[in-house]
Amino acid sequence: MPRILARKDPETFKTLPLEVEADAGSLTYQGHGQPVNFSQLLERRKPLQLADNQHFSTQLANLGVSVRLTLNCRGRDHWLLVRQHRPDRGDTVLKLISGYVPAHELNLPLLTATQEVAEECLIVTPDGWLGGRYGETWLPTPYQGRLHHRNDCHFQLQPLSGAACPVNAGSLPLLERPRAYVHLPTSSLQLVYDMRLQLPKEAHLPSFFHVDEHLHNGQLLASLDRRRRDLFLLPLHQDHPGGELFRLEKGQLQPISTRGLWLAESFAEQDGWLVRDERISWKNWLARQRG
Repeated sequence: MPRILARKDPETFKTLPLEVEADAGSLTYQGHGQPVNFSQLLERRKPLQLADNQHFSTQLANLGVSVRLTLNCRGRDHWLLVRQHRPDRGDTVLKLISGYVPAHELNLPLLTATQEVAEECLIVTPDGWLGGRYGETWLPTPYQGRLHHRNDCHFQLQPLSGAACPVNAGSLPLLERPRAYVHLPTSSLQLVYDMRLQLPKEAHLPSFFHVDEHLHNGQLLASLDRRRRDLFLLPLHQDHPGGELFRLEKGQLQPISTRGLWLAESFAEQDGWLVRDERISWKNWLARQRG
């Protein structure tokens, strides 16, 4: 049975719609209008059409963040992916760790991104669960009291090189330079942060788990099912993704079948600032990478 780690009232979440302006060299966003709760946000995420892929001024439903985590395991870099069932879109995909940015963090989406890592990516060793830091800042431990965390070591997050085109939150440039795209099917702006995840030497025999959030009887439940290891490692070969997929269990890489898998829209083709697809099949994505 899944273990419930946290319960939230989704109606307490508040964010703001966005005004977005873009040209070929940069993109700027800022909050606009009245705060919306989670239900209102989902209602606003409807398909959008833009004629120009680089120059536009538009209003969007929300800001989202994703984190592409790179982990070196056994001398090879791997990307970390999680499995998510998306009832609003009627599919199940592998995606980057991601989440919605609340109104009070619109100017600091990096904070949301690191919190999502702390909430979604759980690392356990025989001696307990690992907390983490981003640079010199401790990440929250959202399930303190439900999980036993180690005090003698922690994982580390470090930023990797950013995207070429700058993104601004109002007049403030986002110094980490996340990749940005407007997802037309959901009328949302998405920022993708590139980070490296480093495990401590003391973390022997680590296993990775994904904590999934889902709505149940009006509550947003964060649950951990140790029988379902929905966090995967995708190995890189000379910085390019290969065709394999693994789970990490007690320090061992276990191969996973990729048959019939789909990836979320962050892996789909980006045209200027725009992404038009809801998802892309694993097979088509690999063919495009090798193309």
